[in-house]
Amino acid sequence: MTSSIFIISISTIVLGLLGYSIYLNIKLGMTILDAEDSIEECLDIIDERYNSISKILEIPIFFDSVEVRRVIGDIEATRNALLAVANKISKLDRNKGEKV
Repeated sequence: MTSSIFIISISTIVLGLLGYSIYLNIKLGMTILDAEDSIEECLDIIDERYNSISKILEIPIFFDSVEVRRVIGDIEATRNALLAVANKISKLDRNKGEKV
């Protein structure tokens, strides 16, 4: 009689731990999916800004001021930084796809 009570209590504890584990796995999965959606939205925004900055940089400038040249250089550096960030994030996404 005591062994059946022991087995039932152990089974109940294991079942409770299993349920908690399933809950945590679902919660983690939802968090990962939300993060992936956010990253995809950020990549879209970065792509739009990159294209916009590239179009601006294609326009020839007719004012030969040191300050204007410095701003143009900063815009180019920003464009390159956006590209580097997008490439790193995309690389992470590609690596994740290869492991699956």
